[in-house]
Amino acid sequence: MAISEQPSKLSLPQTNPGVETVLEYLVIKFPYIEAQVWIQRMLDGKVHLHDGSLVNPQSLFKPQQRIYYYREVENEPVIPFAEEILFQDEHILVAYKPHFLAVTPGGQYINECLQNRLRRGTGIEGLQAMHRLDRVTAGLVLFSVNPATRHLYHELFKTRNIQKTYQAISGSIQNKAITGRTWEVSNRIVTTEQRFRMCITEGEANSHSTIRCVKHSANKALFKLSPITGKTHQLRLHMQSLGWPILNDRYYPELQELSEDDYTKPLQLLAKELRFIDPVTKQERHFVYKGNLEF
Repeated sequence: MAISEQPSKLSLPQTNPGVETVLEYLVIKFPYIEAQVWIQRMLDGKVHLHDGSLVNPQSLFKPQQRIYYYREVENEPVIPFAEEILFQDEHILVAYKPHFLAVTPGGQYINECLQNRLRRGTGIEGLQAMHRLDRVTAGLVLFSVNPATRHLYHELFKTRNIQKTYQAISGSIQNKAITGRTWEVSNRIVTTEQRFRMCITEGEANSHSTIRCVKHSANKALFKLSPITGKTHQLRLHMQSLGWPILNDRYYPELQELSEDDYTKPLQLLAKELRFIDPVTKQERHFVYKGNLEF
């Protein structure tokens, strides 16, 4: 059994969804976790409020109350790839995340995520990721070290004042006259019924990327991708919309059958650069991962 070293937290919604207790809400919020599991966690003292007082199965639902709990999984996989710290000062830390490693706890991953690995390695318990990458995507992630300045870095992403550059490889290239060409892709991305997958639909655009073909060889091509917006799976969908899905993508264009990770076939998508004006120092920051996708 793997148990999170740090608590997860959630705020109860302002509008009561029709429940009397915190337990009832948690069962609705997390449909894949049985009520008995939550009851046992509560009896074991693993669910509490912001002030540390314990939540029990009879605790009443109160709007906007913060609930803290410790995630558990029976068998947590160990990801056999190492992270790398590129930069660290009193305010931020920039790290390289390998393929298959989650940024933060989720699903069957608790301690095997970049945030918790870095917390253990640096001793900074309050280290917090400022943005996300898909678990199957590799690349640079910015972390906040200092809670006092954290809101300033959150604002960078909220106001889109941070430039991110990716590399991607597609294995579906037939037209060889694309090297050096650039495409502006803008469309509307929404959640599908499967929730973990997105799709492009009609309507006002809410996503925008610039995509350029750097070079090609045989039936593969290397692309430079610059997302202007940050919708879930945006780059994967935008590449697919051009007819060049990213190599080894198990979600797009067709959802593959659920299976264990194949570490020999990582998604060929790399978050290679981060560039921004540091809101604390007022200096330009430019971080580049030296590695590249194998082309």
